[in-house]
Amino acid sequence: MKEKVKKVLDTIRPMLEAEGGSVELVDVTVDGVVKVRLTGACGMCPMSTYTLKLGIEQKLKEEIPQIKSVEAV
Repeated sequence: MKEKVKKVLDTIRPMLEAEGGSVELVDVTVDGVVKVRLTGACGMCPMSTYTLKLGIEQKLKEEIPQIKSVEAV
């Protein structure tokens, strides 16, 4: 599942990079929790929670139904 998550993040990353940020995959747990690190401008942006939940988490859940949630670490 980790490889699938990486592929989806690769499709999201260009949008984040256009705003000066990025996302790094930290871990995927056996119970479907994806742990990511928002970097660059995304790491300190007040809208990062929305980016995480409404952007990254939503796209991952659409592409990989086994994903339960996405957490920033």
